[in-house]
Amino acid sequence: MNRDKNLIKLCKTDVWDLLVIGGGATGLGAALEGASRGMKVLLIDKFDFAKGTSSRSTKLVHGGVRYLRNGDFKLVRKALKERHTLKKIAPHIVRNRDFIIPIYSWLDFFIYGIGLKLYDLIAGKWSFGPTLFLNQKKTSLALPGIIQKGLKGGIQYQDGQFDDARFAISLAKTIEEQGGVCINYMEFLSLLGGANKAEGIIAKDTLNDQSFSIRSTHIINATGVFGNPILEEVKSHIKIRTSRGTHIVLDRAFLPSNTALMVPKTTDGRVLFVIPWRNHVIIGTTDIETENISFEPGKSQSDIDFLLANARDYLTKQPTLKDIKSIFSGLRPLVSTSNKNTKHLSRDHILLQSENGLLHILGGKWTTYRLMGEEAIDKILAHKPHDFSKSKTRQLRLNGYHESPNVDDPLHMYGNQNKIIESLGTNISLSQDIFLSEGMIIYAIQYEMALTLEDILARRSRVLFLNAKEAVRLAPIVVEIMGKHLQKDKKWEKEQRDFFILLASNYYL
Repeated sequence: MNRDKNLIKLCKTDVWDLLVIGGGATGLGAALEGASRGMKVLLIDKFDFAKGTSSRSTKLVHGGVRYLRNGDFKLVRKALKERHTLKKIAPHIVRNRDFIIPIYSWLDFFIYGIGLKLYDLIAGKWSFGPTLFLNQKKTSLALPGIIQKGLKGGIQYQDGQFDDARFAISLAKTIEEQGGVCINYMEFLSLLGGANKAEGIIAKDTLNDQSFSIRSTHIINATGVFGNPILEEVKSHIKIRTSRGTHIVLDRAFLPSNTALMVPKTTDGRVLFVIPWRNHVIIGTTDIETENISFEPGKSQSDIDFLLANARDYLTKQPTLKDIKSIFSGLRPLVSTSNKNTKHLSRDHILLQSENGLLHILGGKWTTYRLMGEEAIDKILAHKPHDFSKSKTRQLRLNGYHESPNVDDPLHMYGNQNKIIESLGTNISLSQDIFLSEGMIIYAIQYEMALTLEDILARRSRVLFLNAKEAVRLAPIVVEIMGKHLQKDKKWEKEQRDFFILLASNYYL
């Protein structure tokens, strides 16, 4: 991906078949769906790809065990089918992960066992593996570090895990392989056209302070919780309510296992996960309704206290505030027609068509991004089904596809691109805690449209999300490499470094 070349394509194109506003999971899914069918597609984002919620998930590709409690079987079935598809098209990023619910009451064996067997039944041929009932010894061996007192055994099931931001970048690169164009740091300003028909938009390149009139036959709003300015003209009883999901990251010593722990019921009634991730442990998530709509939601002390308190109920090594390496929060867009608590709202999505022709994709979750895109393009092309091909994305392999990645290789999520990375620079890690090499930085600049220090340390690599203080330590080293390859001066390097250090302060205590 090359931003300068893409800006030239933007200027040379009179009318696009499809313009997608929003470069998160939803927008990327819709853009890939359109591009793979032969549409002339442009995707823009105000900041970087997956800057918002799509880089701040619990890193799960799953059907949603907790949605069974709400009776949302339809969503679970769709998500389980999509889980299977995502593993098939991106095995270098999506992997199986064993989860265990530790059982301290014989009754819970029955209650949660029924739920997880139902999960198996719904998954059917898309199953990642059967639910197993474990005795106390096997549970202790699989989850060293959990509290032994009163432990009866455990229930093991399988779900998927991925790196959300890396998956998003793979999607963006695949869109370009299919003939589409993606441009980050391109801000939507206003619509073009009259009240009866949106003919395009005015957008601003925030890096070069240049405005563009972009015309398109079809426009999709995929901006999630940040899309109210675009959505305002839609008169509907449907509302988007925002839920904040907070996560904390600890050292792997708190759960020295390749198996994840699922807490079936916390003090607020929802589930909690303690998951191995990149040689660390991620604990999440909360579900708190909020009106603070920000790309950087910041840290909530009450959320942190909740996560620590509930983790302590299960871990022998008791985590404290000083043990937290990183804190990150994401905002979920939840479709609502009632006053239900957000933890009871469905993560399903809807498509809403404006009178001016704009299509809004509302709600949804990472696991179903592809299905959301397919349904959106089907709706757009409903009256001209023969102009473009049918959906191909269920079989379309994503950029970097590698059928049998070596998960012990720190570059395995790049799939078949890892040899290119190794050829660009040294393959020695700049950090003892998190693997980040010079080659990875240069690759992100030359092949992944990384333009800022935050792009590198937050999303092309995940250093900020794993260890915020380590990200601050690495900032001067990384920005110097960036300055050299982007041909930037020392003033730019200092501005990038100062901004990132301020940003990173939101990620640690």
